[in-house]
Amino acid sequence: MLKSTTILAGALIAAVATTAAAEGELNLYSSRHYDTDERLYSDFEEATGITINRIEGKADELIARMSAEGANSPADILLTVDTSRLARAKNEGLLQAIDSDTLEARVPGYLQDADNQWFGFSQRARIIFFDKADVATPPKTYLDLADPAYKGQVCIRSSTNTYNQTLLASIVTHHGEEAATDWAKGVVANMARAPQGGDTDQLRGIVSGECEIAVGNSYYFARSIRKDVKGLSAERDMIGWVFPAQDAEGAHMNLSGAGVAVNAPNKENAVKFLEYLASDQAQQYFSAGNDEYPAVPGVALAPSIAALGHFKPDDVQLSDVAKNIPTAQKIFDQVGWE
Repeated sequence: MLKSTTILAGALIAAVATTAAAEGELNLYSSRHYDTDERLYSDFEEATGITINRIEGKADELIARMSAEGANSPADILLTVDTSRLARAKNEGLLQAIDSDTLEARVPGYLQDADNQWFGFSQRARIIFFDKADVATPPKTYLDLADPAYKGQVCIRSSTNTYNQTLLASIVTHHGEEAATDWAKGVVANMARAPQGGDTDQLRGIVSGECEIAVGNSYYFARSIRKDVKGLSAERDMIGWVFPAQDAEGAHMNLSGAGVAVNAPNKENAVKFLEYLASDQAQQYFSAGNDEYPAVPGVALAPSIAALGHFKPDDVQLSDVAKNIPTAQKIFDQVGWE
């Protein structure tokens, strides 16, 4: 688990055609696709009497939809994964600043937008995994992934993946553009195969022998502890993991977060929902139901996450990281990271 000194801590389900404020309703645009989130919604509805109408889809599609709908958008909340998408929604003028003493008190400042347009509610650590039998000295930092000693060994997702975009943006933030460019070049040179698939596929690459080292988010591996994941759980014991940069900035954390839509017809209900997501009850659902790290300090971790051990997370201000996402994409293009 995390050290106590650091974190401790589209289908329309119901009609939302009108943009007029409707008492007792909340229109949620969500790119989270986890069955366990159903408990979040049902408990909120039961506790408040507010009915949640959901439109679900991919994050980019929902952002494009909100932009096209403009002032007539029924959206009250955008709930999505990763800082890059939250920053994109903000930069396109789709979110609004909100004033909530509850959110300010419960969500750590580095997990909030500097202008209070979005807040983080759960996290995933970006971890280095390795074949324990074949890698005697695994990389200890993200920068080590570019070491020529690991040539032909690394499996990692494509440059279009939002997790990698934010990771590279964080490297720019900590080490500068030149060092980040050298890192990206080195990782490309060390790839065992062209980028393909999701994070689970990178882990399966270790199992199949296609690669000895892989980069993935913690919850993909933790899920294989909690339940059977085809092609991974049965061979999980062959895989070791490293929380990177423990003597430096700490492990990079990907974020799941939300903001209130700029034209929200039910703003008061939207703020209530965000405050609910920061409650101990909701935070425990994020961890127990989807193997994520809570954003709120002091909330107990699910056994699958606790099994990964103590580590120091990177507590860089994510608003600063978000500013470097365009630079990260430029670097990916320059070095030929597919």
